Amino acid sequence: MKKLLIERGVVLPDPDSVFIAPEVDPARIHAGAVIHPGCRLSGAETSIGPGATLGAESPVTLRNCQVGKDAVVSGGFLDGTTMLDGASAGDGFHSRPGTLLEECSSVAHTVGLKQTVLMPYVTLGSLINFCDVLMAGGTGSDNHSEVGSSYIHFNFTPHQDKATASLVGDVPRGVLLDQKPIFLGGQGGLVGPCRIAYGTVVAAGCVLRRDVLEENQLVTGSSTTALRTRPYDAVKYGRVEGILENGLAYLGNILALRAWYDHARRPVMAKTPWGAACCEGARKRLGEIWKERVKRLDQLAGKFVASVEAAGEQRTSLVFAAQSRFIAEWPQIRERLMTRWSQPQTPEGAAAEAVQTLAQAEDCRRGVTSLSPAMKTAVTAWLQAVVDGCR
Repeated sequence: MKKLLIERGVVLPDPDSVFIAPEVDPARIHAGAVIHPGCRLSGAETSIGPGATLGAESPVTLRNCQVGKDAVVSGGFLDGTTMLDGASAGDGFHSRPGTLLEECSSVAHTVGLKQTVLMPYVTLGSLINFCDVLMAGGTGSDNHSEVGSSYIHFNFTPHQDKATASLVGDVPRGVLLDQKPIFLGGQGGLVGPCRIAYGTVVAAGCVLRRDVLEENQLVTGSSTTALRTRPYDAVKYGRVEGILENGLAYLGNILALRAWYDHARRPVMAKTPWGAACCEGARKRLGEIWKERVKRLDQLAGKFVASVEAAGEQRTSLVFAAQSRFIAEWPQIRERLMTRWSQPQTPEGAAAEAVQTLAQAEDCRRGVTSLSPAMKTAVTAWLQAVVDGCR
């Protein structure tokens, strides 16, 4: 296989040191791709676009991943990950299933992602754990959303649950690449689930524990308060309305992004074989995220049962009544969500016209910037209706 790849124009500086599993389709590794010594490729879904570079700093292991044109992975391990054209990752990248890096998004060295969506141009520094987040914002490589180095998204609670995905920006406006960037300062953290509006700046060193829903806000503060102790029962939850609201909003945005791929991105990306592979990979990533988020809400409903039981005489209070209400309503909510996922979410009117205009574009980013203000408004309204249908 490696001899065939070299004959087709794939660059293998040291072919004997590269492992390519037999299930990998050589037709999905395109001329101009560079695969450095020590790399390992496996999985029938793996695709490498022209000009992509793997392993320039240390070996790369890919398993069922799609890497777009001119994308770069300097070193690391990727499983079930999709990187669109021009996306890049530094050495020590560790990416698990459900991860999607859109065009020209980037992460520096030693970054861990899982169930993460970085929309175009979003940039992460080094030494970051940013699992279970969708982040958007910015207009280009010189005006982009940024996460500073040594940042953590805290996605596991003392209640032993992960219903904690955070929405930094959103899909209905983020896809249009015309929103103000969001800045999360380094050596800080975000306690999920949170929602953060466009234009937000969080100062370095802050641990953000609440939503920032008003745009153009500066968040500052100190985490040097004196340590305190008090009785605590990890079985019992407190107020949960925000957890549920943010969880459903996150699912709505994932569904909206899939609709964007189905109706707007796919006709453009299908013009090249590597683009088509990346589009299908992205859709699969979104399906993985959807499945995971629903599963986590399933588990949360079960934990609420234990919480209400542990409340004893307090179970009639407003806090535990809200938990009981979610327990009762979750089966119907879940059924409605799964019905929404099975539907095509087709745009109509001006939004459909905008999608048709995009289909003629050379690439998705150029197509978006060419839309008229009226078309952009229609696209946002269409995708926001998709989001709202999940609440």
